[in-house]
Amino acid sequence: MIHQLFAEFMGTALMIIFGVGVHADEVLNRTKFHGSGHIFSITTWGFGISIVLFVFGDVYINPAMALAQLVLGNISVPYFLIVSLVEVLGGVMGSLIVYTMYADQFKLSEKDIDPVIVRNIFSTAPAIRNLPRNFFVEAFATFIFLTSIMAISARSEGVPGMMPLAVGFLVWAVGMGMGGTTGFAMNLARDMGPRIAYAILPWKNRANADFKYGILVPGIAPFVGAILAALFSKYYLGI
Repeated sequence: MIHQLFAEFMGTALMIIFGVGVHADEVLNRTKFHGSGHIFSITTWGFGISIVLFVFGDVYINPAMALAQLVLGNISVPYFLIVSLVEVLGGVMGSLIVYTMYADQFKLSEKDIDPVIVRNIFSTAPAIRNLPRNFFVEAFATFIFLTSIMAISARSEGVPGMMPLAVGFLVWAVGMGMGGTTGFAMNLARDMGPRIAYAILPWKNRANADFKYGILVPGIAPFVGAILAALFSKYYLGI
């Protein structure tokens, strides 16, 4: 179990290094790829998650997926709680590594870039703040995301490399099709880990970390989507 928990920690950290790193690269001043746009960012998220799955294999890197496995009876409640905590801590660590990598650019950008935009390098935020609708979007996107992952896993028939590549394309498709309203977190660890990191890093001009949104929308909504995905996969798809 210890080995698997380390894989979850490192896998989540690596996912965040790719994801938060690409946002830093796109937003901050004096980077090589400043202003590259959302397609650049979403593609990096997708390919980054593929790499994580190639490196670490059968990892959840998402407390919502862990909950789906709990509902399906594949893991225990204590393991679900422990792995979720480990993944959030991995998100914090990955964010701290990104900050270290881009520390010079963060310093140069501190006075020039809206602190809310800097916060959004780390954590998700809605394009229009409407909490009930934001909650629905995150829950529904997570339902589609996790159902698709379980279907891919069941139907890939052990083809080498199929699972990581297909999940990468899935992230790209969900991001492009459903990401424009909330930023498609679908993952407590992806949002809360970096949000905590943002709150503890040494900023002179800090925006509110907005934990209210972080707990309600990217925190709770993915768990609702995970429960629905597990039930749909089991009782309709027969997975």
